Amino acid sequence: MLTADFDYPLPADRIAAVPAHRRDESRLFVMPRGGESPNKHAHFRDLGAFLPSRSLLVLNDTRVLAARLHARKPTGGVVELLLTRALGAAAQPSSARDSFDEAWEALGRGLGAAAAGTRLEVAHAPPGARVTATIVERGEEGRFVLRLAGTGAASLASILDGMGEVPLPPYIEAARRESGAPAVDDRERYQTVYASAPGAVAAPTAGLHFTEALLAELRAQGHELAKVTLHVGPGTFRPVKTDDPRAHRMDEERYAIPAETADAIARARAEGRAVVAVGTTVVRTLEASARANGGVVTAGEGATRLFILPGDAFAAVDALVTNFHLPQSTLLMLVAAFAGRERVLAAYAEAVEEGYRFYSYGDAMFIQPRQAP
Repeated sequence: MLTADFDYPLPADRIAAVPAHRRDESRLFVMPRGGESPNKHAHFRDLGAFLPSRSLLVLNDTRVLAARLHARKPTGGVVELLLTRALGAAAQPSSARDSFDEAWEALGRGLGAAAAGTRLEVAHAPPGARVTATIVERGEEGRFVLRLAGTGAASLASILDGMGEVPLPPYIEAARRESGAPAVDDRERYQTVYASAPGAVAAPTAGLHFTEALLAELRAQGHELAKVTLHVGPGTFRPVKTDDPRAHRMDEERYAIPAETADAIARARAEGRAVVAVGTTVVRTLEASARANGGVVTAGEGATRLFILPGDAFAAVDALVTNFHLPQSTLLMLVAAFAGRERVLAAYAEAVEEGYRFYSYGDAMFIQPRQAP
C-alpha cells in the first residue's frame, strides 16, 4: 500500500469556494457499501429516503473556535497564530476582576527565530480589553505553547468571537482568491446547526448539510439522533508525506461519548438497526472507543490518534455520511477502508464527471450499509 494509491485528478473548478445557498441543497452521491446496486444521485434534503428504517445517526457537536489571531512582535513584525488546544490555567488565577491567564497550544506563522519569553501584542481586542501572548515553548513544524493573558474579560474564550477569525481550510481561501467568489458569513456557515461544544479548529464538514428542519424530518420518519464530541485539530489538514501511509502519525484529538449515546448505540445493535456516522470524526470516535473496549462503544472521555486504513475492520459503524476529501489524505484513506479503495476512487471519478463540488463546502456522499443490519 502506497500513499500514491489514493491519488485522483480533480479540476480546480470542482473545489467549492462557497457553500450551497441552503445547507440541504447540496447534492448527495449515494453509494451502496457492498456494490450490489448502482450509485444514485440526489440532494441532501432527500437523505431520509436512503436511510435504513429507524437508523441511528451519530453527530459530532464540536464547535469551531474563531481561533486565528493576529499579533505583533516587539520588533513590530506581524505574526499569525492559530490556537489549537486549551491547556488550562497558565498561572495562579488572578484576583483581579475580568482578567485571565491561560496556556494554549498553537501554530505560528511569521515568528521567525522568536525565542521562549517573547511577548506578542494580540490585535483586535475589544474595547477595554488587552491580550498578550508569550511564547513558553517552541516545538516542531511551527508548533508553540503560548501563555495568553489579558484584562477586560474573564477568559480568552469569552472574547475570541470578537477578535479572532474562523480558520478556514487553506484550499477554500485559495479557491476564493482564484474564482473571485462572493463573501460568505463563515462564522455561521462553517458551523453545524447543532454545534455546541467549543474546541475545534475545523468543522466536521459532513454535518454542515443539515438544517433544523431536516433533523426534525428525520426524527419524524422514525430515525434516532445521538451526539459525540471530537474536537477536530489541525492534523486534519496535515498531508501524508510518507510513501507508505502506515508510517504517518496522526495528531492526538480529544473526544467525549455521553452515556446516552453509548446506550443508543447498544440499543441499535441489539435491535438490528443501522448506526450511521455523520462524518469521519464520528467514525474515529466510535471506532477508537470500540477498539479500546472489546468491540463495544462505551461512555467517557479520551484521546485518539487512530488512523484507519484499508484492511482495518469496523466494529461500530454501518453507514457513513461524508464529504469528498483531498487526494492522498487520511480522510480519503478512511473512506477507502470503509467502502473499498477502487470503488471509492471510481465513485470520485463519477462525481467529477457529474459536476459534484468537493471538499469542506462541497457536496456530500452517503455510503449505505452492505445490507440492512
